[in-house]
Parts: sequence; C-alpha cells; structure tokens
Amino acid sequence: MRRIALIAALAVLSATPAFAQSFEGNWGCRDATTNKSGILTIYGSVYGFASTTANDGSSGTGTITGYQDGVGFNDGGLKTAKNIQAGRIVADPNYGVAIQLETSDAIVMLCTPRG
Repeated sequence: MRRIALIAALAVLSATPAFAQSFEGNWGCRDATTNKSGILTIYGSVYGFASTTANDGSSGTGTITGYQDGVGFNDGGLKTAKNIQAGRIVADPNYGVAIQLETSDAIVMLCTPRG
C-alpha cells in the first residue's frame, strides 16, 4: 500500500512542472467579437505579441511572471496599451487548453495553440 501511495505522490510531483509550463508556445488570439486580434508567443519569462491591426501599440515584447495557472504580464505592449494583467490557462473543447487574457475588469482575448 505504501508503494502505491509513493508512486502516486511522485507522479503528481512530476506532472506539476509540465502543467506550469503549458503556457509556452505560439497562440492565435481572438477578441470578444471572435475576430482575429493577433499572435502571442511566450517562451521563458518573455512574450511577444503581433497585432492584426497596423500600428497597434499592443504589438511588441515584454516580460511575464509564470504561475501554476497562467502568467502575469509585467510590462510591454499588452500591459500598457490594452491593460492586460493576466493570462489564465483554461480548458478549451477544441484545442484542450487556451489562454484567457484578462484586465482587472474583463476577459478581452482568448488565445488557442498554433501548430
């Protein structure tokens, strides 16, 4: 019985870092009207956002802080131009996971993985 408990505990601990890193990669983002709004790329502690709108101040790079359920935006275009504070990992019926970009008041974009 102790072996089973030990194996289960080790399995849970080994899965935790993988879940925490599930926000890394390229994400196609859509706004509240489901129009394409840009591409979000996250690697390590940095992000880049390319807006579909020319000369949009939210395009550019910035830094993030990773959390177990997503990321916090520290600076850069998404923080200053769109006031986006967090990106939360949420379940998505089509892609498995998505990142929900939020201000302090609302959800403003949903980003799904790009192949």
